[in-house]
Amino acid sequence: MPEFFHDKKLYYTPIEFALNHIGGTWKMPILWRLQNNILRFGELKKDIPHITDKVLTTQLRDLEEKGLIQRKVYPVVPSRVEYSITEKGLKAIPIIETIMKYGYELILEEGIEYPPKC
Repeated sequence: MPEFFHDKKLYYTPIEFALNHIGGTWKMPILWRLQNNILRFGELKKDIPHITDKVLTTQLRDLEEKGLIQRKVYPVVPSRVEYSITEKGLKAIPIIETIMKYGYELILEEGIEYPPKC
């Protein structure tokens, strides 16, 4: 398979390229939460409590830069910003769903109780 450059980065496969867009710990959970909702930063932070403000900000900027989400700023004080998923981002949802189902299967195969009882 031929390698290629995009944005000064070398890629060897389309999988690697796709994972650069939606991979990592946080991008898929963010996209998943935006698939049916327009959310503000605080709402995302509340729904993903174990993410830091800095990491959430970085991931939102990266998803916006890649065209997977859009950011709308309202001209009010204090500032109000909303995030929503784009058509390009919606194309990732079936992939995320497949990965989630696979994860559930792996959890069951390992005999892990999920969700855990608190």
